[in-house]
Amino acid sequence: PVPKMATAQLYCVCRQPYDVSRFMIECDICKDWFHGSCVEVEEHHAVDIDVYHCPNCDAHHGPSLMKKRRNWHRHDYTEPDDGSKPVQAGTSVFVRELQARTFPSGDEILQQMHGSQVTQRYLERHGFRYPIAVHKMEELGLRLPPPDFSVKDVERYVGGDKVIDVIDVARQADSKMKLSAFVKYYYSPQRPKVLNVISLEFSDTKMSELVVVPDIAQKMSWVENYWPDDSYFPKPFVQKYCLMGVKDSYTDFHIDFGGTSVWYHVLWGEKVFYLIKPTPANLALYEEWSSSPNQSEVFFGEKVDKCYKCVVRQGTTLLIPTGWIHAVLTSQDCMAFGGNFLHNLNIGMQLRCYEMERRLKTPDLFKFPYFEAICWYVAKNLLETLKESRDDNCLPPVYLIKGVKALITALRNWLTPAVKEVVTEPSSEVPDHIRPSHLIKMLTKEIQYLENGNCGSKLMKSQGISACPSTRSAHERRSHARRTARRLRDQDHHHSHSPKAPSNLDIFEQHTQEVLKRLEMGPNEEDASLNLKFNKVSTASAAVAERSLDNDLRLVLCNGQPNNAGEHFRVVCVCVCLKCTGLKLNHICSESATSPSTEEDAIQGMLSMAGLLYSHPSEDPSKGEHHAKLKHRIQEHKNFMDSQGSGSNSSSEAWSSHTHSPAHGESPTLGYQYCETSLSPPLHPSKRPASNPPPISNQATKGKRPKKGMATAKQRLGKILKLSRHKPFFV
Repeated sequence: PVPKMATAQLYCVCRQPYDVSRFMIECDICKDWFHGSCVEVEEHHAVDIDVYHCPNCDAHHGPSLMKKRRNWHRHDYTEPDDGSKPVQAGTSVFVRELQARTFPSGDEILQQMHGSQVTQRYLERHGFRYPIAVHKMEELGLRLPPPDFSVKDVERYVGGDKVIDVIDVARQADSKMKLSAFVKYYYSPQRPKVLNVISLEFSDTKMSELVVVPDIAQKMSWVENYWPDDSYFPKPFVQKYCLMGVKDSYTDFHIDFGGTSVWYHVLWGEKVFYLIKPTPANLALYEEWSSSPNQSEVFFGEKVDKCYKCVVRQGTTLLIPTGWIHAVLTSQDCMAFGGNFLHNLNIGMQLRCYEMERRLKTPDLFKFPYFEAICWYVAKNLLETLKESRDDNCLPPVYLIKGVKALITALRNWLTPAVKEVVTEPSSEVPDHIRPSHLIKMLTKEIQYLENGNCGSKLMKSQGISACPSTRSAHERRSHARRTARRLRDQDHHHSHSPKAPSNLDIFEQHTQEVLKRLEMGPNEEDASLNLKFNKVSTASAAVAERSLDNDLRLVLCNGQPNNAGEHFRVVCVCVCLKCTGLKLNHICSESATSPSTEEDAIQGMLSMAGLLYSHPSEDPSKGEHHAKLKHRIQEHKNFMDSQGSGSNSSSEAWSSHTHSPAHGESPTLGYQYCETSLSPPLHPSKRPASNPPPISNQATKGKRPKKGMATAKQRLGKILKLSRHKPFFV
């Protein structure tokens, strides 16, 4: 016979199986279980029932019996009021005593600001360490419903069937109920108890269209900036909360989950914040208080040096920084909107708060969703930020360096247990496409580079390196060309098994020594020796280019002739695209050889680089012949380079992979990348370029100013070589 399949047991008047998501209550007579929604018993109301009779038993045994109140100062109001037990937080007695207390004014720590002043740039410069109050929300970029927006309107936009979390304030206990039931309670003439709604997140409802969060919260948010669209984990939505509280609602002292910063705006009504600064001592006291068995009987504001009282009235927006310990009293019926966001300014404090939550064994329901996952995403992006800062020859902001160091420690601690244990089920939030150990190693390497020796502000200042912009647009952070180039270099370095080739710095120093030596040579030196040295050096460069894809260095030497005034000179054209040096010399001799003015401009550019004067042939006819000879020598050199680049050996292949193939009638040009700024072309053939020339007007330099104090090519090359003997070098 075929065995019968087990059938689920049915309950309630609806005869449905057990559903873990629905509140149920047991009848003390028939012992059957009933859905609260089927027998019209709310979850928060069930705790007041002493003996419950279901609808069937009610007809035979009478109505349910309610608990008798014996006190007004304890969460369990059935305890006898014999004066032996202290007042607990949230009770009516507690609220009366709280309102009678005196506190230091919040004006001592509150920053009153215009919304237009609260920018990411301002907070990055001055820090985000104290609460900020703004009285005109429009200047913040904040958009909300009008002040007459009601609780019924919330139901209309969100939906009455949405199940929400509600706090029974007198018991400081959480329960669930439908929004429609809360609206009915809110408008009832007699409210049997104080209920408070503080966690209605409505990003997935129609009401979301009515709210635009403050610009500062949007621009700084980790979730908005770093959470990938293709993440395996669901995106956290914590930016749009609607808070609806009746008079005397109270939320005890807490730190917002994950150490998030928070914005509050009171649409109507009034809230009172009790604020405590997150000093190390206060945080230690807070953790001790949170883990104590009598937490609700101790007012935490009395355990610290100062607890500030801040009244937030209708139309005011309050921004609370990371880690601030605060309690909230609703002094009159109130509707407020708010949101939480993680950011880069206080990474260390955010991580400290999260680790405290772990030690306190905070349930996941009350923690920031996928906090560890977003930290991995942030770490990956900040690694790119540090690399780009190094490429741009500038120091990251101090707060970012400190934050990355704290992040490295946290990531390593999170990863260690997963490595030591045989994990049978997912216990880590490491995204699949991230190599955690490698990421930690690369971040550590970048931080060590910044802290190594004198690789701080002194080195940066000596090399003309400026501080990085604190912020970058998403497009700048994700520059495809830059990342692709870096990835190719990293892959080549990782997979190379050939003998160690000379570094860029070795090649650069070898060539530069030759350059500087010839610049100082007397007039009677033999040209043959120069040409011999040049050929040897050029051949070496081509050979190394084959072995190292990381070689961004290209040197071209052009030997000139003495003029008829007896002044001997050597023209040296060093075309370099080396990001770390700040020396950017672009497109010399890159135009058609048939253009006389262009060739003269090229000559002027090369002479300027060598720190020499140049006179136009038309201004001094006696020098025209020597200029013609000089042009001839330059063209000979171009032909020589053509022959070096057109061979069939492996060196020519490596060289040609980095050069541009000239069209018919064009002179061959060097392959290089355009850098942020460059030396300008000659202003006039008879004039030397300005010491601080304007940038070339092209897309790569548009709208950017040249760095101050730009030295001559010879001075910069000498300084770089001097520094390179003692300091780490950007690559």
